[in-house]
Amino acid sequence: MRPEVFADYVESSVAGYAEENVAAGRWQQDGALERSAAEFRELLPRGLATPDNHLFEIKASDDGPTVGFIWFATEDRHGRRGAYVYDVVVDAAHRRQGHARRAFLALEPIVAGLGLNSIGLHVFGHNTGAQALYAELGYVVTGLNMLKTLAARA
Repeated sequence: MRPEVFADYVESSVAGYAEENVAAGRWQQDGALERSAAEFRELLPRGLATPDNHLFEIKASDDGPTVGFIWFATEDRHGRRGAYVYDVVVDAAHRRQGHARRAFLALEPIVAGLGLNSIGLHVFGHNTGAQALYAELGYVVTGLNMLKTLAARA
């Protein structure tokens, strides 16, 4: 990712992550933006220079415009080193054109080249399009969070 697009990426992604968490029922609207910004600051304390984090622009073609972004981090979990995708976003006008698929396929040799043996990610339950894409690419469900919202009692 070019440094000159990083700030705009973070601003947009912070807002998008807050919206997704509210839509999923995980967070209240009030304070969601601040909570999202705090998570981004915690995960990327040094911005693009944060160790073990890799942020890329998704291009429409080799010399084409930027149509989205993908960010993964190298993580050690339970004795396994793998990549964890924290964010993937394709601009609304460019969705359903194969950009996310190509980004994930391009990610695999990068991750393997780092000596990592897996790519993990989280997908919101209401994002069925992303779930279908990940399944087509060979990702399997390793856990499932569920929530039931109850009516408040007086």
